[in-house]
Amino acid sequence: MTDDTGHGGRRDGSHDTPSPEEAALSARLGSLEQRLAQSRDSRKIQADQSGTGSENAQARASALARGFQLSSELVVGVVAGAGIGWGFDRLLSTSPFGLIVFFLLGFLAGMINLIRSARRGS
Repeated sequence: MTDDTGHGGRRDGSHDTPSPEEAALSARLGSLEQRLAQSRDSRKIQADQSGTGSENAQARASALARGFQLSSELVVGVVAGAGIGWGFDRLLSTSPFGLIVFFLLGFLAGMINLIRSARRGS
C-alpha cells in the first residue's frame, strides 16, 4: 500500500529537488517528445506532397478489392471442384476418389482463372 501524502509521493519531504535519475528521465522524455513531433511534421509534409489523402485511400481500397477478386477466383474454383467431386462420390459410391480428382481439377481451374484475371488487370 502506498501512503499518498500529496507531496510527490515521498515521505521525507525531498520532493523539491529531483534526483539525477529523475532529471535524466525527464531529459529523455523531452527528447522523445521532440523527435515524435518532428516525425509527425515530416509525415504530414510527405502526405501533403504526395497528393490528397482521399486519392491514397481510393488507391488502397482499389488494391484491396483487386486482391479479394483474385483470391475469390481461386477459392471458388476449389470449392466448386470439391462440391462436384463430393456429388459424384455420393451418386457413384466411389468415396474419396471423385472428391480428390475434382478437388485437384477445381484447383487447376481456379489457378487458370486467377492467371487470366491477373493478366487482364495489368
